Amino acid sequence: MKVISLLLLLGASAAAQTSDPRQSPLAADFHTERRHLGEACGSFSLKSTASCAVELFTDHPFHIAAGSIAPQNGFGLGAAMVAHYTPNETWRLSWNFDAVASTNTSWRAGAYMKMIHTPVQQHVSTFVHPYTVFNLYAQSISLNQLNFFGVGPNSTVAGKSLFGMTQTIIGFNAIKPVYEVKSLRKFNLSLIGQANGRFVSLRARQGQSAPSIETLYTEATAPGLASQPAFLQLEEGLRLKPSLFNNNLQFNYVAKFQEFYAPSTSRYNFQRWTIDLDHRIPLHTKTQSYAPRDTNGPDECAAGSEKDTPCPPVSYSWNLQGSINFRFLLSESMNSASTAVPFYFQQTLGGSDINGAPDLSSYQDYRFRAPNLMLFRESFEHSLWGPFGFEFLGDQGKVAQTRSDIGFDHLRRSYAAGLTLRAGGFPQVSLLYSWGGESSHTIGSLNTTLLGGSARPPLD
Repeated sequence: MKVISLLLLLGASAAAQTSDPRQSPLAADFHTERRHLGEACGSFSLKSTASCAVELFTDHPFHIAAGSIAPQNGFGLGAAMVAHYTPNETWRLSWNFDAVASTNTSWRAGAYMKMIHTPVQQHVSTFVHPYTVFNLYAQSISLNQLNFFGVGPNSTVAGKSLFGMTQTIIGFNAIKPVYEVKSLRKFNLSLIGQANGRFVSLRARQGQSAPSIETLYTEATAPGLASQPAFLQLEEGLRLKPSLFNNNLQFNYVAKFQEFYAPSTSRYNFQRWTIDLDHRIPLHTKTQSYAPRDTNGPDECAAGSEKDTPCPPVSYSWNLQGSINFRFLLSESMNSASTAVPFYFQQTLGGSDINGAPDLSSYQDYRFRAPNLMLFRESFEHSLWGPFGFEFLGDQGKVAQTRSDIGFDHLRRSYAAGLTLRAGGFPQVSLLYSWGGESSHTIGSLNTTLLGGSARPPLD
């Protein structure tokens, strides 16, 4: 960490040797960061140490990148760079670059470009329309250890095996708010679309306590094990984010349809539709929303959508905060009798999924895997002291090999409770004890994005 800090200081210093008013925006950012680092890290005290950490982990253009890469693959540490450019009054551009490596030599590297359309605001009865956002990205991730217990709800712990995977995603997505129709504004409706090229490569995982996947499973029991063709993945959908009762009841509804095409073979072509209904009840007027912001990249934590908005200060975390949340997730896949859904694109329940989202956390990571999935979640989080808080999670869910088997019977259940840390723009830290499933255990995780940063493209 000292080496990374020194590189940040040297890089900022080298780029900011000149105070020429004609310097580029990036050089100006380096100059500002150098000044911030000097002010925050120039002396040693408890307060200055905290301020120095804020600068090292959240400032731009350079900062330390940290986070849990994926369950079973350790804690990643590396560096991130953020750059901005405003060519005119109607467009803002930003670039995020990051690379991290973990203790088991897994790694992730990516480049993310964001184009934000910022036309002159149209005020109609105090209404200000949100921005249209386009995202372009290229990301590669190499995970050395992933669990596979078999496909379907009846898989067993005895069937546990391991494999490694590398996946590269190149693509773009768009979020287009629908504000022209006055009657729809209260729903905060947006159209969403996406097109990705996905390139997956699987490998054996030898020398561990569990056997490698190819020793227990075949193409028939793990579709996609024999070969992994390149995929074109398309997505279309709707998102509604209304707020009712003076912002005391907040919704985040997403409905989307995805198509997965393997141009070299039709064996793995399939479609998937997903409904994700999230409800949030803030318990205090100053309760902060930590939801991803469309206008931020994954390495940004700006508290607002306007240009050069800073990250939320750590002092804001001392406000009394809390919320109650309810979520319903339903995802179903469709394929013909002659095609199959590759197991590495099937969503999972248990521990945390491949994107780091906890679900049925008292089970092992990736414990249940199938083309169809349903999940209910109830959660409560409240501040205890400053940025430290308490969280309780209750999950009920199931997976199914056929769509007709999705129902409300035979749901798996899991509960978790523990401490959270949300400070300024730092990634969320959680330490939870989970119980109710096949085992009980403690889970520690560090979010892969800064608070308020937009999510990276999902791996499943």
